[in-house]
Amino acid sequence: MLIHVVQPGETIQSIAEMYDLPAGTIIQDNGLDFPEHLVVGQCLVIAKPEIVYTVQEGDSLSSIAASYNVSIMQLLQNNPFLADREFLYPGDRLVISYNKKYSMATHSITLPYVNIKTLRKTLPYLTYISVVNYTATDDGDIITYYDDTEFIRLAKEYNTIPMMFLTTLTLQGEANIRAAFNILLNEEIQDRLADNILTILKNKGFYGINIFFEYITQASLPYYENAYERIVNKITSEGFLAFATINPDIRMVGTEVEFVKLDYTVLNQTADNVLFMNYEWAINPNPPSPISSIYNIEIYLNYLKEVILPEKLNLGISTIGYDWELPYFTGISSVRALTYVSAVALARNENVPIQFDEISQTPFFLYTNGPFRTEHIVWFIDARSINALLKLVSDNNLHGIGIWNISVYNPQLWLIINSQYNIVKYEVE
Repeated sequence: MLIHVVQPGETIQSIAEMYDLPAGTIIQDNGLDFPEHLVVGQCLVIAKPEIVYTVQEGDSLSSIAASYNVSIMQLLQNNPFLADREFLYPGDRLVISYNKKYSMATHSITLPYVNIKTLRKTLPYLTYISVVNYTATDDGDIITYYDDTEFIRLAKEYNTIPMMFLTTLTLQGEANIRAAFNILLNEEIQDRLADNILTILKNKGFYGINIFFEYITQASLPYYENAYERIVNKITSEGFLAFATINPDIRMVGTEVEFVKLDYTVLNQTADNVLFMNYEWAINPNPPSPISSIYNIEIYLNYLKEVILPEKLNLGISTIGYDWELPYFTGISSVRALTYVSAVALARNENVPIQFDEISQTPFFLYTNGPFRTEHIVWFIDARSINALLKLVSDNNLHGIGIWNISVYNPQLWLIINSQYNIVKYEVE
């Protein structure tokens, strides 16, 4: 797998010739909407398969899978366009296999109303999926917002393990500090909450619980540990999995990376898996900065490995970028969320090149618009950012990655992962 950064004067045809691949393959693999209008600095993922097959009259997915001794799941992973198709057609080019050296677990935290077509296209790549649909109240009850029965059924159909995601936040990300601390300080509420979780797990067919840790400090950590241990001991005793998700606060202060050094030893002993990822909605109150700095994450990871076993650790990838109005004033300046596709489209429309910060391994660009020629800066994530984080995971023998979220299908993300790593899958009933 290679990542090509578009240079001035290059076209999709010249790039295809450079790598001896059909232009249509690069366009399809990267989900390019405007292949004839590439942006300088834009990334293209170039993945050369190990085995390719051209569909013949009378072929089916099952017959092709059987002839190459591979699973239908592998064909779906290698050919995501199949999720949009009801039939195979003679002449279709199918990737049978890539030359992979490593394995990795993948975990997505997502909302239950993700588009079904997007979900079907994404599930082949996921080991676990946590459904954000459950809010704990201050008396240990649980609010459910959507009927996620079909969501859970589909996950199982693709051998993706469905997990119940529990938080005291609403679906809009609104905080309820009172609920969080009531639960932490009251064992009766913890027991009630555990019983309610077990009822949902059994009735819905989830395989376990993923609890989001909020407002963690040195002072509150022991309360979190005690509450988490009490709740999940009841749950794991009945054969369910117990995960924890933590949104780390990592900051650059001058030239130093700063974060609170919390001792997660008890969490390491209690949880089956721990995800460290930025779990945010479209709102970003922070000043302009890289969305996810590999430099910062690596320093943080070196600390985490001292308190949590690497085989339990999952690093998060955020798929959301942001466009900040400059000069930036907290609470006043405009900040809007962007997908990867919309970020590249914005650079194309404003006719500006995409630049790259080598330290954080993230792309950015500047532009001006409007009657007052207001300046903006956009930071987002591209193929280079994703690949750098995946390398951190494999180099440190971590369990895998976490993704927030999958509401928009990102073909480059899954191509980078799937062309290099065997995605861990389990038999799901």
